[in-house]
This record gives sequence, structure tokens and C-alpha cells, in this order.
Amino acid sequence: MPIVTTAENADAPSHHDTVIAVLSALSLCHLLNDMMQALLPSIYPILKDSYHLDFGQIGFITLAFQLTASLLQPLVGMYTDRRPLPYSAAIGMGMTVIGLGMIATANSYPLLLAAAAFVGIGSSIFHPESSRIARLASGGRHGFAQSLFQVGGNVGSAIGPLLAALIILPHGQKSVAWFMAAGIVAMGLLTFVGRWYATHGRTRVSATSKRHKVAHLSRNRVILSIAVLVALVFSKFVYMASLGNYLTFYLIETFGVSVHGSQLYLFVFLAAVAAGTFLGGPLGDYFGRKYVIWFSILGTVPFTLALPYANLEWTLVLAIIIGLILSSAFSAIVVYAQELVPGRPGMIAGLFFGLAFGMGGLGAAILGEIADWTSIGYVFKLCSFLPLIGLVTWFLPNIEGSRSQAKAAA
Repeated sequence: MPIVTTAENADAPSHHDTVIAVLSALSLCHLLNDMMQALLPSIYPILKDSYHLDFGQIGFITLAFQLTASLLQPLVGMYTDRRPLPYSAAIGMGMTVIGLGMIATANSYPLLLAAAAFVGIGSSIFHPESSRIARLASGGRHGFAQSLFQVGGNVGSAIGPLLAALIILPHGQKSVAWFMAAGIVAMGLLTFVGRWYATHGRTRVSATSKRHKVAHLSRNRVILSIAVLVALVFSKFVYMASLGNYLTFYLIETFGVSVHGSQLYLFVFLAAVAAGTFLGGPLGDYFGRKYVIWFSILGTVPFTLALPYANLEWTLVLAIIIGLILSSAFSAIVVYAQELVPGRPGMIAGLFFGLAFGMGGLGAAILGEIADWTSIGYVFKLCSFLPLIGLVTWFLPNIEGSRSQAKAAA
């Protein structure tokens, strides 16, 4: 029996149907959420020295956070698709705040692992529900809405290391608690979003279901397409794990950069990731998501292959280019998958956000062990080939055309 999949119609809802206030609030909350989460990897150099950790143990801190997020996110999304909980995102943010407090007060490695896992649980609630609400508030501009939502997270991830360098490095681990105030602000904003969703969400779900034309794909073709998207997420996020978690150590060991300086380099890289994330969604709305995915994954190959052999200045330049291009894929992947499996936006968002967290966490742990056995430089050389997996994009069906093609056909 064929599975019905969707593509945007030429007469998609007009832009005034997009609820910018809700999308902006979600994006800002995503910024605050991911800023708080980014504090953990940003203080790894402090934790490594304070607790005498090796790279493998650092990797397992990331794994503890990201596995709890990845395992629970699809389940949360599946549940809220069927039984919406308007204020669940605010509750998830509250759990993240508690996790931050645990990080600030932890005095042993097991407590650090527990705190990281608790922050992951909060993330598992926040991400799928917020992504689903962003789709409802999009007014049909699904790529734009996902990009606006996701860019908040990327900006937060970029700000986190900078704030860690300016505040936490001088004042120590306990100063992490100061950032709990950001989570309290986010809880207030998410309460506003929950009130909007409780009032308008059901109407939006009903209206959205009438705004699409359908195309038929077999169940096997949908499963193959999801498998291809999973492979692309693996390629992207394991490579990003190598940069996001170990770029600071690579710069310190290879070029003798100070801890403070390495945090600033990491901030520049993550800022490029944020810019690329925002561009990916609107470009996918216009040109089609498959083309954006093609360019985003394969387009980084020359730069990833060159990075392990570059000097300090070119390492920064290449990292910026890689972050800008590679990050543009994720919003396109999420929206493409939601159109493959209509009616389950929360589950799909939870699945792919969960995969992103899980693969990033598993990649961080494995790469940390490899770095202990070999070197950080070897890890960067090994990961430079990962974007070649982007070749499997060839197997994705063309379930949509560009907006310009749709208009021409109208």
C-alpha cells in the first residue's frame, strides 16, 4: 500500500499567515537552550585539568548528554503528535535549568555524567515540541520556519563558548550556575508559546492538512529515503562532533594556541554554522530541499580534505567555510523528512534531532578514544572523508520542485 507524501502547493499560504512572534520566541528560546548546553563542552579544558580526565572520559560526558536526548526525542515527538501538551517545552526547559545547577555543583566525574544526562532529558522534551510548533506557525514557509528556529540554537551554541571564555574560565565551574537565569527567561517565553498553541494549534493543524498536494511513494521507497537521510545526518554530525568537541584541543596541541584563544576560534566556527543554518531553509523553500542537501554535504569535501594540512590562519578560514556550507543541510533534511511522512512533524523532528544528538555524542566518544590511541591530528584526517557519504543523496526521490517551478506550472 503506497504511503502518501507531501510537497508544497503553488498556492501555499501567504506570508502574513506566518506567526513571526511565535517563531521569534521559539528561536530565542532555542538560542538560550543551546547556549546553556554549549557551556558543557566549552569548559572541557577546565574539567579535564580539575578531574584529571582523558579524552575518552570527556567523550563520555558528551555521550551521556546526547544519548539521553537522542533516545527520548522521537518518543516525545510521537506522543505529542497524538496528545499535544502545550506547555511541555517550558517543562523541558526547567529540567535543563536543573541540570545546569547540577553541573555547577558537581564534585566528581559520576555526578558530571548524571548532570549531563539530566540536561539531555530537558533537551529531549524541548526540541521536538518546539520544532513541531514552529512548523504550525510557519504559514507554509516550512524551510524558513525551521531555519529560523534552528539558527537560534546555532547562535546559542556559538555564544556558549564565548561566554565560557569570558565568564566561566576566569571564575571556575561554579559560575555555570549564573546561566540558570537564562533558562528561567526561556521558560517564560515558552509559556507564551504554549498559550498560543493551546488557543490556535488545533485550528492550524486542520488548516495545514488542506494546503498540500500529494504524491505517492511506496513504503519501501519512503523507508529507503529515510535511511539515506539517516546516513547524511551521520556524515554531518560525526564530522561536526570532531570540530565542535575537539577543535580547541587541536588548536592547542598543533599550533600552541591558548585555551582562551581556542575558545574564540571555536566561537567563530560556530558563528559560521549559525549563518549556514539560517540560509539552508529559505534556499530549500526556493530551490528544493534535495538540491540544498546535495550542495551542503558534498560541497564541503575539498575543504575538509585540506583542513588537516593547513596552517593556523587557513585552518580558521577552512573551518568557517565548512561550518557555513555543512550546516545548511539540517533544516532541509528535517523538512524533507516531514514531507515524506506527513502528519507526524513532532515524531520526525524528534527522530532527526535525536539522531543528531546521538550520532554527535557517539561520534564524540569514539573520536575521543581514537585520539587517546593516536592523536587529535589523526582524528581530523580520518573525519575529513565523511562528507563523501553525501553521494547517497542521489537515491532521494524528487518529491518537490522549486517555488519558481511551481509558479510556472500554476
